[in-house]
Amino acid sequence: MDCGILTSKTVLLFLSVIFWAAGAALAYVGSYVIKSYNSFEDFVSNKYSVIPAAIIIAVAVVMFVIGIVGCCATLRESKVGLGFFLLIIMIIFAAEVTAFVFGFIYRGRIKGDLEKSMNSVFQKYDGVDSETHAVDYLQFQLECCGVNNITDWTAMPWFGQHNNSVPHSCCKANATQCTGQLTQLDLLNTQGCEAKLEQMLQDVLSYAMLVILGFAIIKLFGMLSICVIACKSKKNDYQPLYA
Repeated sequence: MDCGILTSKTVLLFLSVIFWAAGAALAYVGSYVIKSYNSFEDFVSNKYSVIPAAIIIAVAVVMFVIGIVGCCATLRESKVGLGFFLLIIMIIFAAEVTAFVFGFIYRGRIKGDLEKSMNSVFQKYDGVDSETHAVDYLQFQLECCGVNNITDWTAMPWFGQHNNSVPHSCCKANATQCTGQLTQLDLLNTQGCEAKLEQMLQDVLSYAMLVILGFAIIKLFGMLSICVIACKSKKNDYQPLYA
């Protein structure tokens, strides 16, 4: 068997297996990104930031099906099947490039979105409503206090209304004696939440973009392999893998 044909078929079969594994991996990444954004949705005003994750999940679902199509088309030597496989790979490749571009765009907008929304949410803190729960969750999970630092609370309505104290969510873990008074700085988290939340969202999005780029490269090799087989088949050199 022609070495080019054997290699191309092997690549396509391997690519079919990769499709299944990649589908599972992409589904996990997309879900993780959406979960991370939803955990802090009160602070992310631009809801379009989850578009890359939504694209990733949609691609993952398609990849499970396409993996089966690619495997059958390669083993059955189906020109129609391989043509369809090539078309689907090209569409997924385009979707992944789109997701990568969206991720790159929104990665640069995270800081601006946070700056616009966090001050507003912190100002509404009253110990009762949904904004309160969002702020407490943020400060507890990221071990931070205030937008830029703990002193931001001195300009919030809550501070003056509660004996010049900060919320208990600013207290360090296991600091049972913490009352929220600024005289207990050793028991309080003093770093601001904006920088920590921005870094976390940047890391999540960067991770997703890296995964997208890796799978896009795999798709590129798959398209090249199909082209090699198509060119050889015109010369009647297309032989079964097991020949």
